[in-house]
Amino acid sequence: MTDFEVLGQVEHFKGRMFDVVTDEVRMPGGGVAKRDYMRHVGAVGVVAVDEEGRVLLVRQYRHPVAKVLWELPAGLIDVPGEPLVDAAARELAEEADLVAANYALLVDLNPSPGCSDERIRLFLARGLSAVPESERHVRTDEEAGMTTHWIDLDEACAMALSGEITNGACLAGVLAAARARDLDWKPLRAV
Repeated sequence: MTDFEVLGQVEHFKGRMFDVVTDEVRMPGGGVAKRDYMRHVGAVGVVAVDEEGRVLLVRQYRHPVAKVLWELPAGLIDVPGEPLVDAAARELAEEADLVAANYALLVDLNPSPGCSDERIRLFLARGLSAVPESERHVRTDEEAGMTTHWIDLDEACAMALSGEITNGACLAGVLAAARARDLDWKPLRAV
């Protein structure tokens, strides 16, 4: 958008997952404003739905909110050049010990566009099978206590609407998967 020209940028913090910057931006009326935000590496998530219509959710501790949340298997886009669907497959294997025969693009979201450029791409995974025991990822830190739960997709939607699920990607993924299912999976986009 040419109406919002960036005149300068100051980087305040550089981290593995995100940087904190301030942009000086020319506004449409000609004024100049400073905008603070996080530049984020981005993430992928997986809505894994089995043949019984259940979705795989994980319970994971999140320190910024000091709570264990319902979430999707998900992770950062932190392997240079890795296709996003491969990153999603890697996260599904690492966090849920599952592989999928089929992936479709479900939704893209910007969870906090007022303060971050983070973008999350969610994939629907079906045709699920277990990762062999000998090939499973060893989980550490917060992931060490992560648990997986198969929940009926309609029940997961009720959890989203009741406030039990608060993670934005999980909310969007569960509701989008239910809507896609109700439309016989026709709204899905190819990977």
